[in-house]
Amino acid sequence: MIYNQYEVVIVNLNPTVGSEIQKTRPCLVISPKEMNYDNVIVAPMTSTNKDYPTRVKLKNDSFVVLDQIRTISTQRIVKKTDIKLSTAQIKEIKNIIKLMLVD
Repeated sequence: MIYNQYEVVIVNLNPTVGSEIQKTRPCLVISPKEMNYDNVIVAPMTSTNKDYPTRVKLKNDSFVVLDQIRTISTQRIVKKTDIKLSTAQIKEIKNIIKLMLVD
């Protein structure tokens, strides 16, 4: 199955090490569709806000955790969701990733 960029999927993140976000939870696909055959780059989502500048709030009281971006096998993906991000949310995510990794 192919996953689209900025699609929200349910992912089993276990096992983890140290302070990595764990459990089965929603994650935002960050990598472009062309890369998403065997592995995808995702950002986990959480309902806990730590007031970090690397967290993006979504409508349903959840946050995209951009400070925990990771590459996973598509075998970890349990299912797709119908959660859709707005254009403004995607723009904010892109800006934060740029600040974190490029600037």
